[in-house]
Amino acid sequence: MKATTRWYSHRMECDTTLARWGTYGTPVLMFPTAGGDAEEIERFLMIDALGPLLEGGKIKIYSCDSTAGAAWLSGDHSPEYCSRLQNCFDAYIAREVVPAIRADCNSADVGVVTTGASIGAFNALSVTCRHPDLFTHAVCVSGTYDLSRWLDGQFNSDFYFCSPLHFLPDLGGGEQLDRLRERFIILATGEGRWEDPGESWRIAGVLGAKGIPNRVDPWGPEYDHDWVTWRKMIPHYLEQLTSDDGS
Repeated sequence: MKATTRWYSHRMECDTTLARWGTYGTPVLMFPTAGGDAEEIERFLMIDALGPLLEGGKIKIYSCDSTAGAAWLSGDHSPEYCSRLQNCFDAYIAREVVPAIRADCNSADVGVVTTGASIGAFNALSVTCRHPDLFTHAVCVSGTYDLSRWLDGQFNSDFYFCSPLHFLPDLGGGEQLDRLRERFIILATGEGRWEDPGESWRIAGVLGAKGIPNRVDPWGPEYDHDWVTWRKMIPHYLEQLTSDDGS
């Protein structure tokens, strides 16, 4: 049921890991939280929570290392370095991870659902907005969508093109926006401890202004910014997306 693949990425300039759970179903790329690795979701029991969907052949779950997120979180690197690494991470996902997923699914063009919590939600949103030809839906939970807090005022082009909050308002008409308007983005947020629902509403406003279908789902004050919440949210939405009627 579980398989792990490792390779050296010249884009990331390090060894990388892609883990997979499941055998059949819709491919889902789940991003770790900021400092997490490809197997974080297993250690925090997300794979157990997704067990019925995996065993029923509804989904195949893939996860990679959060190399760029770890750099932001560490505080050991300059904003320029972290921004460049984030851009390299995007290229790594689009040009290495997605082809590996498609090869594993024996399909050259299968669409991928993406999801994640906290900074994982940022990555899920970012890759979907930048590559709507690769990703069909983004399930973003407890998202942190404005990483500019870590820039120390040193805004740069690498950061701009990675941050949907910043590049989407300037996105003109064309194939990328046309495809994005055919995608769907779920922005789920708790309202309990350590949560900031304002982040979800802010990015929803940016998406809506561009005609990109999205929905904010507040889950109430009993849902904190932690894995207990995410183990409820993510299976709920993935079950909806893979149901027979598509609801």
